[in-house]
Amino acid sequence: MSSSKKPLIVLLAEPETSASVLYGLYDVLLSAGAVYTDMVAGMPGQELLEVKIASADGKAFHCLGNIPVEPHAAIDDLDKADAVIVCDMYTSIHDVPTGRYPREVAWLKRLHRDGALICSVCSGALLIAETGLLDGHGATAHWAYRNMFQRHYPKIAFRNESVLCLEAEGDRIVTAGGVSAWHDLAVYLIARYCGYRQAIETAKVYLISGHSEGQSPYAVMTRPMASEDGPISDCQTWIADNYALAKPVERMVARSGLNARTFSRRFKAATGFAPIEYVQALRIEEAKQMLETDTLSVDEVGASVGYDDSASFRRVFKRGVGLSPSAYRKKFQRIAQIAKPLEDH
Repeated sequence: MSSSKKPLIVLLAEPETSASVLYGLYDVLLSAGAVYTDMVAGMPGQELLEVKIASADGKAFHCLGNIPVEPHAAIDDLDKADAVIVCDMYTSIHDVPTGRYPREVAWLKRLHRDGALICSVCSGALLIAETGLLDGHGATAHWAYRNMFQRHYPKIAFRNESVLCLEAEGDRIVTAGGVSAWHDLAVYLIARYCGYRQAIETAKVYLISGHSEGQSPYAVMTRPMASEDGPISDCQTWIADNYALAKPVERMVARSGLNARTFSRRFKAATGFAPIEYVQALRIEEAKQMLETDTLSVDEVGASVGYDDSASFRRVFKRGVGLSPSAYRKKFQRIAQIAKPLEDH
């Protein structure tokens, strides 16, 4: 597709981009084919990909952390590419980027029309969402943007659990989840353009193992307060301290003074959750924190957050987190074992 003999991958960066994403992708993609043989045989191989950093105007800038970036080109100087990666572009979970990147949106649409694969990392999916190319498709981004996608991009099915979403691959769009999901995207692109063996060898060089469990174990519930809806806001405040009580939804309905159907409709509109889903999410968040640090048994944790039936607790936890309570505890207590000695100093 590109005029170069090597597949051309363009990294679209902005001042809101993380240096770790931009330079991590650049290093790994550029090394495909070259570094592995040097490490195992002392004979550098040939770089198999051409990788360029681009920005709206091509001028040098500083990205997040005041790290300097010197793009290879302005976007209007690149009319062909095999793939474009929209790097993360940090934005608040309350700040929809509509109208913020008009030149980039037009450029992405043009390159996609001409056959380029369009990819994103983390919040970069918001820019692709602005193009309309994701309408009718599933996509992922950092889990914190779930509510933004549901409210402002309702034509896109947000896959909160996915690290690498390939649902729109047939239409040449691939989205990656939270920041470090660029690892998975890099391996995917190397496999796509250089072959499976090159992808495996590159993963070995950089110790990239992928996020096989998805994003769900890392996701934290976001709780937008319904400041415009007094009864719902009051119930949110109340349930935050009373989620372990029996029949919590019935108690909130009674507290609101609304009938059950009206309460459910207004609660969903304000929070993005059905009332019972909201309660379950609160309970699971508390259980996750306990599993990370406490020594209580799984059954005791479940009971403390409102589940007298341990089987029900395990089922709800696995559905929401993607791991069993025991597997979750094992995963995150490894991190605690690293951090705790430092905390004790």
